[in-house]
Amino acid sequence: MNIFVAVGLILALAIIFVIMVVKSLIIICPPNRVAVISGRKRVLSDGRMVGYRILKGGRTMRVPLLERVSWMDLNTIPLDVSVTNAFSRGAIPLNVQGIANVKVSSAEGLLENAAERFLDFPSAHIGQIAKETLEANLRGVLATLSPEEVNEDRLKFSQVLIDEADDDMKTLGLSLDVLKIQNVTDDVLYLESIGRKLTAEVIRDAKVAEANRKSESQQAEAKARQLAEIAQVHADKAIVEQQNELRVRTAELDALGRAKEEQAKVAGDTARAVAEQELQAERIELEKRRLEANVVTPARADLEARQLNAQAAAASIIENGKAQVEIFRRITDQYQLAGDDGQRIFVLNMLPELIDKIVSVVQDITIERVAVVDSGGSDSGAIPGFLSQLPATVASLTEQIGALTGVDILGAMRPDESDDSADGSIEVESRLPPPAAGDEAG
Repeated sequence: MNIFVAVGLILALAIIFVIMVVKSLIIICPPNRVAVISGRKRVLSDGRMVGYRILKGGRTMRVPLLERVSWMDLNTIPLDVSVTNAFSRGAIPLNVQGIANVKVSSAEGLLENAAERFLDFPSAHIGQIAKETLEANLRGVLATLSPEEVNEDRLKFSQVLIDEADDDMKTLGLSLDVLKIQNVTDDVLYLESIGRKLTAEVIRDAKVAEANRKSESQQAEAKARQLAEIAQVHADKAIVEQQNELRVRTAELDALGRAKEEQAKVAGDTARAVAEQELQAERIELEKRRLEANVVTPARADLEARQLNAQAAAASIIENGKAQVEIFRRITDQYQLAGDDGQRIFVLNMLPELIDKIVSVVQDITIERVAVVDSGGSDSGAIPGFLSQLPATVASLTEQIGALTGVDILGAMRPDESDDSADGSIEVESRLPPPAAGDEAG
């Protein structure tokens, strides 16, 4: 049991020892430091042969017993840069105070310069060397500038100083991050005199400028007033011209409007007249059609109907006439065949019709009563006298019928002597009037 414990302890100690050895051989470099591993030779990018290698960030392994590790800080080193009685251009001694920030450069080529010069040196030593270098450069730059240039344009002065010290910083393997000039003075009060002079000049220039500005302002104000008045006059003139143009345009528009109105009125009247004419034409056409429909067409139809009726009546009359003629012809033929007896029969046949015609003349006269008044002067009395007048009245009536018809009724009814001796027949004398010319033609 004790053997196993001892073996375990030995293994644990061995593992710990291996870990410590490996840890001592592994080099881990932070970003603000560089590791310089010396002991083996290598060739740089510019062809130089050196006996070290530089690790800038990251990790690597070193060869035990053959390589050794040294460290350099890349942190910023602040410096107070100041010079006194540094002669400027014109032999004016100046006192200049400023600040600078330097560091070991991490650029390739410059880092090797810093390693060769400052390896295993503290940061204070590096800062001191950089300060002395910058102060020397500062004195050299002051010798090329006048006090006015140094005091008036400090940014330019700082830039010239940075450009002057850049080569020296690169040679040392350092980088100048910041360089600012804080104060520039002199013991002979040159800058103060210049300041007073400049102040007096500035005051003078300010007064002159103020007077000039005031004069210019007055001139500008007067010119502005003049321009304003001129502009006002031009504006009034333009307004008057615009008003005149407006009135002219208004008059033109009014005239044009009135002309348009008259044209529209004339066009309206013309259109109204045309419409009235068209309406009258339509009315005339409508009246024609109405007359055609209500008067002409019915009249034409009535005329045609009457013509048709007349033609029908004429045809009927013609046919009736033809029929009557035919009847008369046949009756005449029969009467002619009958001889003298036919004439008598004809007269006797006509006698009832003649009496009816005679009676029809007085048919509307109603005799309610006949009063016979006896005058008393006659021996025979009134009634016998009335009765004695009847034969004469009948004879007169037959004579009138004979005068109208040409037929002697009494003669026709009187018996013929020759006939009476023969067969006792009655001869009727016909006194018909001779036929007219038209009847002969018919």
